[in-house]
Amino acid sequence: MLLDKDGTLVVDVPYNVDPARIRLAPGAAEGARLLHRAGFDLVVVSNQSGVARGLFPESALAGVEARLRELLEEAGAALDGFLYCPHHPAGAVPEYTRACDCRKPAPGLLLRALEERGADPAASWMVGDVLNDVEAGRRAGCRTVLVDSGGETEWRLTRERMPHHAVRDLAEAARVVLAL
Repeated sequence: MLLDKDGTLVVDVPYNVDPARIRLAPGAAEGARLLHRAGFDLVVVSNQSGVARGLFPESALAGVEARLRELLEEAGAALDGFLYCPHHPAGAVPEYTRACDCRKPAPGLLLRALEERGADPAASWMVGDVLNDVEAGRRAGCRTVLVDSGGETEWRLTRERMPHHAVRDLAEAARVVLAL
């Protein structure tokens, strides 16, 4: 199970790397617990352009990962992986300023996560709160769920950006996945 971080797993606080401010999104604890108990690995795949933009150092993401592990453990689940893209084509930090294949909607980050786990993309899910997450999931060959938590602002719909399912929160996403 590939999960976007901001707006899907945690409340979206733009460019936040302060572990004390990270909170699970509504329904996330229940959803993560249901998926974990059903045997799904939970792997975060997240764009973190704040690194390229110079808003925080890449090293700050270690605290974010540690906090996510803590929150999921408290919820009765586990974080099995944490992958992120630190790049952005319009960044301010030269080593991270570039177009890449790991920034969603490109599928590279998801494909890497699936490969590391030996997972079949066709049997895998990508859950996110914006259509770039859906597009990345479809391009990686996954089934997709859009958590319509208010994060999407463009609603530019194409075949690649049409989710297989749309739900209110991660708990509802888990129930959809488990029912199939």
